[in-house]
Amino acid sequence: MAAKTNPIPSVWARQQREPDRPALTRAAIVREAIVMLDAEGAEALSMRKLGARLNAGATSLYRHVATKDELMELAVDEAVAEITVPPAGGPDWRAAVTEAARSFRATALRHPWLSSVLGQAGLAYLGPNLMSFSERLAALFTDAGFPAPNGAIDTVLAYVIGMSTTEAAWLTAVARSGETEAEFIARLMPAAQQAAASHDHLAAAYAEADAEAAAGTLDPVGIRDTKFAYGLDVILDGLALRLPR
Repeated sequence: MAAKTNPIPSVWARQQREPDRPALTRAAIVREAIVMLDAEGAEALSMRKLGARLNAGATSLYRHVATKDELMELAVDEAVAEITVPPAGGPDWRAAVTEAARSFRATALRHPWLSSVLGQAGLAYLGPNLMSFSERLAALFTDAGFPAPNGAIDTVLAYVIGMSTTEAAWLTAVARSGETEAEFIARLMPAAQQAAASHDHLAAAYAEADAEAAAGTLDPVGIRDTKFAYGLDVILDGLALRLPR
């Protein structure tokens, strides 16, 4: 007798049950889950708390979503739908990839949990929005002339996910302080300068930032934008060298 095959642990590989409560839909569950994730983070999300917010028991949620892991898959796919990727065939592949990377970053900062969840994914997400996003990126790189676009895609996504994870964590800490980003940096600056006092290069950088903060010219958003753009340009410079001559 043949051994029973274990099911694939993904919401996209499981047939959805017919709902028995029309008022409670999978879409409504996912939307509310994203609201919770944005406000409280992935660790705070639970089926019990989500059910309470929807005025439904956890058992009712499980009729639509079998596990919290499945719920996270659905939330990730819903968020990824917000990322824009220009169509292939344009005159400048770098500009198109840059636009997609910036859109990904903006989406990740609107949903601070997204990048860290994607970075921890053990099973490739199979959702339609993520598949469409990946397909459009593949079309961009293929049209640009990359013979094996997956390597280029993975390189760009690794950079964007890594930077967005760090940036989202920083902005979460700022939000929890109840201060503006500039105020939070100003309060942090004395401790940072003290820690960097015996490190010449770091001390000089912190002294410059402290002077800007004191003058009211410190632009945290501009600094983060510049950092992201610089790193992305370095990545694309390297990829350009891989194009067939």
